[in-house]
This record gives sequence, structure tokens and C-alpha cells, in this order.
Amino acid sequence: MKPYQQIPIKECGELLVPIPLEKFAVETPHPYQQLGATYQKRSPYHLRQSVLDSLLQAQTQLQQSYPHWRIQIFDAYRPIAVQQFMVDYTFAQAVEAQGLIAENLSQSQRDRVWQQVYQIWALPSHDPRTPPPHSTGAAVDITLVDSNGNTVNMGSPIDELSARSHPDYFANSTVPVEQKYHFHRQLLRDVMYSAGFTRHPEEWWHFSQGDQMSAWFKNQDNPNYAAIARYGCVN
Repeated sequence: MKPYQQIPIKECGELLVPIPLEKFAVETPHPYQQLGATYQKRSPYHLRQSVLDSLLQAQTQLQQSYPHWRIQIFDAYRPIAVQQFMVDYTFAQAVEAQGLIAENLSQSQRDRVWQQVYQIWALPSHDPRTPPPHSTGAAVDITLVDSNGNTVNMGSPIDELSARSHPDYFANSTVPVEQKYHFHRQLLRDVMYSAGFTRHPEEWWHFSQGDQMSAWFKNQDNPNYAAIARYGCVN
């Protein structure tokens, strides 16, 4: 169990609603659908209503300084079945990248790879007390698109299993291009924070609002605060 999963959930019952894709930049087809993930009855481009409202607010804040830039949505709502698919896919990719063979892994090798996977992927838990953040409809993976429609270079791709995924990885770099990566990550953070989101400490792209993780961060920032999660799993 991760620390934030100790936060209690009091489901507010707010609806999961479609994201108006014409207002944002999106990848089509969806990145995980391209890999074979099946979303069944609901598109991945859904969020809880208040979370969507805040995302629109963040984009408005972005465009005050960069009028023709947009937030690009990589992923939003993720059913637990898709979470399981992506965890298994990432494990297989990590094994292959390390030159290993899944069938021949020792238990220690297998445990090491799983530890790497779960650094950025939540356990596909069916326990209502510990839902994966994306399965609540309160988390979104995003980046930025500039005025020419080009995806802004953040220094590493979304979902990369490396330290480069950490938000402040380039913070102390003296290399100009890497300083620019950090500036763009900070810009993304600032517009999302202005709308009430919190960011995953090891993923520059992952933001949430109203779930266990965001409540946990609020409590960490203010020891006298006792935030609980508003959103549980949406099946």
C-alpha cells in the first residue's frame, strides 16, 4: 500500500463526463488503445465534472501567457482492466529492455522489475479502499502543445520508466536545452496548480484533484488539514 492509499474515501457521486475534445489537443487514436487496451463501454476521454471544470480553468490560465497554446490530454479515465493491461504491458517492456526473458526470471529479478513498474503505475486494485487514481476519473496525464500545434518537448516521454520522469530532474542543469525542459515542466505545473490540481512526485505529466493522492498531498502540506478523497472507483 502506498501512503496516499491510507486516505479515506467519501464518494461524492459526481458524474463522469466526456471531455470536450475540441477544446484540447488529443492523440488519436488513444495511445493505450493503439497498444491493444480495450475500454469497453466508455471512452478514456472522461473526467469527473469538477475535475474537467478545473482542467478548462488551467487551460485558460495557460492561454493568458501563451494565447495559442493548449493542454494535450494523453490519458484520463482508465478502467481497472486497462490499468491491468498497461501494468502487464509495462512489465513485459521492462523485461525486454533489460535483455531478460520473462519465462527465465528468478524471483529476485521478477521482484526488481515489478518494483520498477510500480514506481509509476498504481496497482490494479479492485479494493474500493485503494482504487488506481485514473480509475476514479480524477486524474489526468497531460503535456502541452505550442502555437504551431507541436507537442512541447518536456525532456522525456510520458510513462518513461526512468529518473527523467521526475518533475525536477532537470532543475539544476546548466545545459540550455535541459533548462528549457524544466521551464516547460514548471509552466505545466503552475497552470495546473492554479486550478487546484496536485502533481505526482515522480511523474511530470500526472495531475489529480479530489482523489486520495491529492488529499494526501494537501495533508502533507498542512499538518492541521484533514482532507479526504471525494472520488472513488468508477466501474
